[in-house]
Amino acid sequence: MKIRAAVLHELGLPAPYAQSRPIKIETLELDNPGRGEVLVQIKAAGLCHSDLSVINGSRPRPMPMALGHEAAGVVVKVGEGVTDLKPGDHVVCAFVPSCGHCLPCQEGRPALCEPGAKANTVGTLLSGERRIHLNEKTVHHHLGVSAFAEYAVVSRNSLIKVDPEIPFDKVAVFGCAVITGVGAVVNTARIEMGSTVAVIGLGGVGLSALLGAVTAGASRIVAVDVNDAKLTQALQLGATDTFNSKDPEVISLIKAATNGGVDYAFETAGVVPAMNVAYGITKRGGTTVTTGLPHPDHHFSFPQVTLTAEERTLKGSYVGSCVPSRDIPRFIELYKQGRLPVDKLLTDSLSLDEINEGFDRLARGEASRLVVVF
Repeated sequence: MKIRAAVLHELGLPAPYAQSRPIKIETLELDNPGRGEVLVQIKAAGLCHSDLSVINGSRPRPMPMALGHEAAGVVVKVGEGVTDLKPGDHVVCAFVPSCGHCLPCQEGRPALCEPGAKANTVGTLLSGERRIHLNEKTVHHHLGVSAFAEYAVVSRNSLIKVDPEIPFDKVAVFGCAVITGVGAVVNTARIEMGSTVAVIGLGGVGLSALLGAVTAGASRIVAVDVNDAKLTQALQLGATDTFNSKDPEVISLIKAATNGGVDYAFETAGVVPAMNVAYGITKRGGTTVTTGLPHPDHHFSFPQVTLTAEERTLKGSYVGSCVPSRDIPRFIELYKQGRLPVDKLLTDSLSLDEINEGFDRLARGEASRLVVVF
């Protein structure tokens, strides 16, 4: 079938993207779903820094690639062997398909699925197949989803059935921002009620982590960013203190305000300066968690002695250490109860044709979450 989709042909074109136009809206040929695959009509897809990191070359991927990984839609058709989804079901896409058979999957850590990671790196579905074509040339899938498109063929293992009452633009963000941010707090760090928390970087993931800290009962939540508007938003979402990280004394100021540092610091910006702040404001005996995905050539260093002498913990968190089929429905239920107001993260909706301008806004830090609505 013919579909309109956003395709990246070249890495690293300069911003502003409204001028360089790295993303082209193309008419593609989409194959029918194969065994274990599902055809989904995409209804909403969020713009995420993981997309931006491919566009700017920080996260190299094979080209050309149909971008987009945070999405929600409706099942249109199921392939052979898919028996637990049917046309009309509402689904959220998970950007790491889990095979269920490799060692990480058997250990209950599907975010680290080895076949899923391999497929995402080379731009295929979990099956190893590619279902998108442009003028008979194969187009790569982005994280097994390729959601900036009217329709997508994805692995059944990339889909979570969700409550059809939740609007698509709101439920879409559960597929990346929410599970990554909230999951880092409740799964990776497992913060204790009454603990002190800092979040460095207030994009969609960072603000989700902030909401997760509120829901989990943190007594004090420090929000850190370079953008004063985001600091104001953080206060509205439950932060108790805010600091602009452009201040050269920001680490000393936060440590002074928190009696030596916080119990848990979450770095969500994916840049080394933010990681330096996160580690620097973690107290003795505390835990520093990073969800960011910096350029692979960038290195973070710290005094090794602090890990032992101060009993520090430094952890990475991918997909919020989530089991998406378990955690996305749980988080949606908290949203329905009013305890996880992720709808407040949504900045604006866009059309597919406005996507380059949308990534300019994301890169400039002007938006928490922009969503392409179909």
